Amino acid sequence: MPAHPEHDTDDRAAAGVPEDGPVGDGPPAGPPAGPRDAVWFERLVDDHATAVHRYVVRRVGPSDVEDLTADVLTVAWRRRGDVPEGAELPWLYRTAAYVVANHRRKSRPVLVAEVPERVDGDDPALRAVRDDTVRTVLAGMSARDREVLLLHAWEGLAGDALAAALGVGRGGADAALSRARSRLRAAFDEVGVTP
Repeated sequence: MPAHPEHDTDDRAAAGVPEDGPVGDGPPAGPPAGPRDAVWFERLVDDHATAVHRYVVRRVGPSDVEDLTADVLTVAWRRRGDVPEGAELPWLYRTAAYVVANHRRKSRPVLVAEVPERVDGDDPALRAVRDDTVRTVLAGMSARDREVLLLHAWEGLAGDALAAALGVGRGGADAALSRARSRLRAAFDEVGVTP
C-alpha cells in the first residue's frame, strides 16, 4: 500500500488498469461529493482495504496478495475522481477483478488449494473452499458464474452493488446471479450433494 499516494508516479498500465478505467462500461462516476485528497484516500483505505485484501486473497497466491491489493488502492488514488460516491467498494471490487485478471495473464494459474491458511481463522468462505466437493463444483463452473457467485457469497454483494462490480445493469446482475445459482444447484445435484 502506498504510504504517500501523492508521490506515487507509476502509471495506470503498471497496475493493470486500462486508460478508460476498470473492466466494463458501468455507470459513469458522479462528481465527487467532497475533495478527493489524502484525507479522502485514508478514509477509503480505512473503510475498504480489508475487504479488497480478502477479495485478492481468495483469488491469487499468497506471494502476490499484498502487491495486488496495493495496486488496486493505487488505482483508486489515481482515479479518485472516477470513484462513485456511495459505491466505492463495488468500484474497488471491479478494479480488483481487472488487476487480478491482468496478473493471471502474466503468470501461472493459482489453484484454489493454495488459499492461505491464516488469513481469517473464522472465515466461512475459506472453510468452504477447503471442502473437496465445493472445490470440485466451483472448478467445473464457468469463470463468469464463479465470479458472480463469489462476489455474492464471499463479498456480500447484491443488487446495485453487484451490478456495479460486474459492470452491468441491475437487471443483468440479477439475471446473472439467478443463472449462476441455478447452475450451481445443478452441479451439486450431479455430485449427489444437497447444498
